[in-house]
Amino acid sequence: MTELSPQELERYRRQMQLPGFGKTAQIALKQSTVLITGVGGLGGTVAQYLAVAGIGKLVLVRGGDLRLDDLNRQVLMTHDWVGKPRVWQAKTSLNALNPDVVVNAIPEYLTAENRQHLVKGCDLAISCAHNFEERFLLGLSCVEQIKPMVEAAMDGMSAYLTTIIPGQTPCLNCLFPELPPWDHQSFGVLGAVSGTLACLAALEAIKFITQLAPPLLGELLTMDLGTLAFKKFRTYRESNCPICRHLYLH
Repeated sequence: MTELSPQELERYRRQMQLPGFGKTAQIALKQSTVLITGVGGLGGTVAQYLAVAGIGKLVLVRGGDLRLDDLNRQVLMTHDWVGKPRVWQAKTSLNALNPDVVVNAIPEYLTAENRQHLVKGCDLAISCAHNFEERFLLGLSCVEQIKPMVEAAMDGMSAYLTTIIPGQTPCLNCLFPELPPWDHQSFGVLGAVSGTLACLAALEAIKFITQLAPPLLGELLTMDLGTLAFKKFRTYRESNCPICRHLYLH
């Protein structure tokens, strides 16, 4: 039986005061391993809020070095780290923030070669990659291994969020049968926009793990953060989806 240390009891005391949360939910967080693909303005901030909430283990997957133009939104980074692998700085920042959280930093992109191994070790995956090719690989792996996935993406001032459970909800391929026309390198981004979506994605993960409140199952939350317009849409499974169809065959 997992127990909370005196330090953890004090650190998380305020959130354990929430109705329906308590020690049981805190232990559920401590026992969970979350994989985050993409550790930038979105994924890095998701990791930050999961760390302060007391997640047990974070697996951060992101290739590439930190660039100067990343610093308007990547709050785990520091100026002196420009030109170096960003996941190592993310690990350092998270360890300083909460030394009770185990952080495994992997300076790679999610690929066809490593995807199954990375997903196998997690209880929940959070899709924050900067391109849809990587997102679809993660979605495929989660369907194959029946692992839940929080899907969060943004483009300019727009964003969307949903939670996918293979066999219960439509998969990512059902939502986007074709790759969206998204330029993942040159769209404009404000740090406050990626941070807003990241907070919601972290909350979605916490809700799923602790059962504090119902997550977005079968619903797609869309956001226009320029006008602050939020809408929910029901999602539908494609009956002939090549990715998840087998889960619904009887």
